[in-house]
Amino acid sequence: MSVEGTWNVVIATPIGKQRVELTFFTEDGELRGIARGDAEEVPLTDPVLDGNRLTWAQSITKPLRLHLKFDVLVEDDEMTGKSTAGRLPSSKVSGRRSVPDR
Repeated sequence: MSVEGTWNVVIATPIGKQRVELTFFTEDGELRGIARGDAEEVPLTDPVLDGNRLTWAQSITKPLRLHLKFDVLVEDDEMTGKSTAGRLPSSKVSGRRSVPDR
């Protein structure tokens, strides 16, 4: 299973839904990623795919300064799971892989 490509993700946070574009790619044999939102673009830290379980972390500064940890399950072109930020309640994460026009 590969998670490479671009994913359109929604994070249902206590301050509202946050839309993010995630891009996963392999570089030097390792999985890497970037998160792009309206406010900023940040690298993903330690993305790991174990079977269909995908985990990673990312630090953001907008709308709040937070260190987020993600734990999602990937089924074909969809992902579902959660993100956590310290002591804050977890947030539901859902996403769909973008399929390029052919």
